[in-house]
Amino acid sequence: MDNRIISHYQILEKIGEGGMGVVYKAQDTKLDRIVALKFLPQHLLCDEEAKIRFEHEAKAASALDHPNIATIYEIDEVEGECFISMAYIEGKSIKELLKEKSFSIEEILNMAIQVCEGLAAAHEKGIVHRDIKSDNIMVTARGQVKIMDFGLAKLKGMSGLTKMGTTLGTVAYMSPEQAQGEEVDARTDIWSLSVVIYEMITGRLPFKSEYEQAVVFSILNEEPKPMIELRPEIPTELEQVVKKALVKNPDRRYQSAGDIVVDLKKVESSLLKGGFSSAKHQPSIAVLPFTNLSADKEQEYFCDGMAEEIINALTQVEGLRVVARTSAFSFRGKEIDIREIGHRLNVETLLEGSVRKAGNRLRISAQLVNVADGYHLWSERYDREMEDIFAIQDEISLAIVDKLKVKLLKEEKAKLVKRYTDDPEAYNLYLKGRYFWNRRYEGGLQKGIECFQQAIDKDPLYALAYVGIADCYNQFGHFGFLPAEEVSPKAKVVVQKALEIDDTLPEAYASLGWISTFYDWDWIAAEKHFKKALELNPNYCMAHDWFGLYLGVMGRLDEAAVELRRAWELDPLSLTLNAVVGLGFYWGRQYDEAIEQLHKTIEMDPNFAVAYFFLGLTYAGKERWEEAIATLEKFVNFWQGSPIAVGYLGFAYGMSGQKDEALSMLDQLSKLSQQRYVSSLYKALIYAGLGKKDQAFEYLDKAYDERVSWMAALKTAPFMDILRSDPRYEALLRKMGLER
Repeated sequence: MDNRIISHYQILEKIGEGGMGVVYKAQDTKLDRIVALKFLPQHLLCDEEAKIRFEHEAKAASALDHPNIATIYEIDEVEGECFISMAYIEGKSIKELLKEKSFSIEEILNMAIQVCEGLAAAHEKGIVHRDIKSDNIMVTARGQVKIMDFGLAKLKGMSGLTKMGTTLGTVAYMSPEQAQGEEVDARTDIWSLSVVIYEMITGRLPFKSEYEQAVVFSILNEEPKPMIELRPEIPTELEQVVKKALVKNPDRRYQSAGDIVVDLKKVESSLLKGGFSSAKHQPSIAVLPFTNLSADKEQEYFCDGMAEEIINALTQVEGLRVVARTSAFSFRGKEIDIREIGHRLNVETLLEGSVRKAGNRLRISAQLVNVADGYHLWSERYDREMEDIFAIQDEISLAIVDKLKVKLLKEEKAKLVKRYTDDPEAYNLYLKGRYFWNRRYEGGLQKGIECFQQAIDKDPLYALAYVGIADCYNQFGHFGFLPAEEVSPKAKVVVQKALEIDDTLPEAYASLGWISTFYDWDWIAAEKHFKKALELNPNYCMAHDWFGLYLGVMGRLDEAAVELRRAWELDPLSLTLNAVVGLGFYWGRQYDEAIEQLHKTIEMDPNFAVAYFFLGLTYAGKERWEEAIATLEKFVNFWQGSPIAVGYLGFAYGMSGQKDEALSMLDQLSKLSQQRYVSSLYKALIYAGLGKKDQAFEYLDKAYDERVSWMAALKTAPFMDILRSDPRYEALLRKMGLER
């Protein structure tokens, strides 16, 4: 067709071809300008009604005047050939550019915002693109984005999967409602754009297969692989935006392109200000447990506490990524090369040290090591009296920040050197309490409370010690060691006392969020408390973890995944956090992903009981009963017949049809209840598994009265699916305020 004259256009060269037609570069001989002519294939024009509608929509699209939309000049038909004349864009499509390079986060944000602004302008005029994909987005040499083919994708029948030459690439960008042939609106463009953003970030499509129908199945039923696993340095806030835009239910998706622009600009602004940045450019550190060189081996808690306090101080510094305690301390006593530790924790620097304590005298040595070459960036030795412990911590923390060359504002420096007590004995007791709390077993929690109380006796204004008591009580109730009605009110009293002393404690607000979630069932207050905690300290690992659990029980699974992933990033070797990521997959019915994650956790420590608990539930979700029972039996053995383990094993027995074994578990719970507290929830589970719904609801009502912690998960938990269709279940959710 080269050099052919069509109307007042001279064809110059063919520049593209696809299922929707052939595109040529042409000279507009009337206005003396270069244009692009798109000729529609004949099979799209055989329906007269389709032609009329197409012409109407093309005219509407031609009225769009926005810098991020390729202008449509006219539509015409000559000698039976229908074509559109549009602006010729010098540049490459995002699809072409992705074959040549990886985009930086800054570039991705800039392009995504431009596309959103173009879409917002079109949507305001009632025009939906319906074929947003990386092939249809051009980028000029100056970085300006142009959305192509507006008005072309709205032909009648375009939502079909096999009609009109739809390609696999187009299918891969379709929203669930579009893939099912349903009526679509602006929200389908939002979905397709989020697929493009995912593609720009990871270099791959979120839903991809060799066959179109497999892609459609994936779009309708599966969740894409988390972007952060494919590109760990992306800000979690950006992942959250994409996840929200990729929600399958359009009512829960972003409702307008303008809303996405607002959130993307927040991410862009934070990135420019250094609020977060790519991990490879962000200063990072892990503080290893200090070695105890004292004659008294029981001084280990003091060494741990010293390192933990430095960790807590450094988390206050904006722009510094600090690995949480659990991951850093997992290398205690292991002869592992510094480079290997740095690689496994994904940090640039390590702080290691030792403590020698004799009576009231201390010798503390600390070294800051560059992981890349093993050289010391800084080292110091401190010979002090015990009373100087706070000054030593301050000196070490400030020296690290200086050597890492992180900008330290006055406010951050104040946080860094903030002291919660000036009494060395109280501080010593607090360190003991945290040591026992971190071990998480029943006796350890009791010892923790005793140490925290002794610290308060020494210094009644020691706010963190009150929070320590609250955290111990919260775990007592959560694991069912004691009734929630007994311990949660006590936790609430002491955490309120902590806030009376210091209302800027992120740890206190996180504890309040836990209580509001798992005891008060005050969902609005819980979210408020968690957000306050994270506002005060965005690097507080447990606040991200507990907020993720809250979002999970509320059914906000995409947001929950972001928070749980953020907690995991801060503490990647924490067994608990690795298992909770698996729990998040389980709640979302992503059973295969949950199984994979939980097996990884068990590989880290084959004796970690909680991973077997979650894995057993996941196998039950897939109705792989033999594996579910075998796994939950391991959980029972690890926790020595604890009521929670017996209850869930009985549930699996009942669901698998092993009635006698399930009844045996009921009998075990009855015997245990004569010796200790046993939650009514566990009997409810077994009766549900046996199909005895009346008894199940009888005990669920009792569990409600007992304020059992796990009742908060009823809205989301797959193990309750068997009761979900019963009107009594909906009534129970309403009573808990979970139906909203």
